[in-house]
Amino acid sequence: MKHKGYKTGKLEIDKEIRDLAVKYSEPQDRQFFQDLFTTVVKLHLDKADERDLYLINVTLKELRHIFRTFARYRDVRKVVMFGSHRTPSKSKEYKIAKEFAQEIVKQGFMVITGGGGGVMEAGNCGAGTKGFAVKIKLPLEMKPNPYVCRGEKLINVKYFYTRKLAFIKESDATVLFPGGFGTHDEGFEVLTLMQTGKCAPRPLVFVETPGRKYWKTWLAFLRKEFLKGGYITEAEFNLFRIVGSVKEAVAEITSFYRNYHSIRFGRDITIIRLNRKLPEKALKKLSKKYQDIISGEIMPSGPIAAEVRSKEFLHLPRICLKFNRRGYSRLVGLVRDLNNEV
Repeated sequence: MKHKGYKTGKLEIDKEIRDLAVKYSEPQDRQFFQDLFTTVVKLHLDKADERDLYLINVTLKELRHIFRTFARYRDVRKVVMFGSHRTPSKSKEYKIAKEFAQEIVKQGFMVITGGGGGVMEAGNCGAGTKGFAVKIKLPLEMKPNPYVCRGEKLINVKYFYTRKLAFIKESDATVLFPGGFGTHDEGFEVLTLMQTGKCAPRPLVFVETPGRKYWKTWLAFLRKEFLKGGYITEAEFNLFRIVGSVKEAVAEITSFYRNYHSIRFGRDITIIRLNRKLPEKALKKLSKKYQDIISGEIMPSGPIAAEVRSKEFLHLPRICLKFNRRGYSRLVGLVRDLNNEV
């Protein structure tokens, strides 16, 4: 991706930036570094004030640290867990959150939490050395929970937005237990990103505590106010699942990746990578079922040029489709059906 027009407009400065990019980058990512250096210089030319520079500086440092920490674990799928930091250690919610973390780790996943108490503590306790914590610096909760692995798997950040980016970018599934404002914020964040196609399809699972109706009450509110008010469609309930046990939660996540591997949006076509090829009969059936979001038929495919350049999972079989880039809730349904055709 090149942006040849992105320059300072000052010939001498632009030449210095190009020289700097040549010196401190590889050919395949040179344009990105040149753009980064250009942005930094433009901040100076714009006479950005000290507060803006501070915010940008801290943000860039935090993101670099997050990316560097997770880079060596990118070949392992991860689940991010949310829930109240006030959940007592003797409560049912704590117990099932800990059990979930233990069971999902057994399936080869790692766990990411916010590093605080309650459900987050239960998640780190259950995950053990397979757990990460992206901890926000708060006056009322300065220390991470005692089960967080110190060292590289504990990341401290200043800003919620860099933390939230890490939760989405570095995970493959989202699981929510009962909680307050923060829990709902995270849940609606993922729903919004999936609804608008700003994150890839993923399992989004709300775990109900046995004997309670926390998420069922939430769902009833969505149906009464959101759906009847015309703010969402029935299809968008396909973006998530409410389950009543740890076993169901684990099954939702593992089944989501039974055959579906990952997705890549090209300019004109969408590529879905699979763990195993699907027969022609199955592709024809899915093409017919999802004609409301695709044009033409779903076909077997090789990698697109961008995948070849970045060497993205070139060994995996693929299918391609002309997706309308609007029906993302239906796309999640397509992913689930791909898994059911195995």
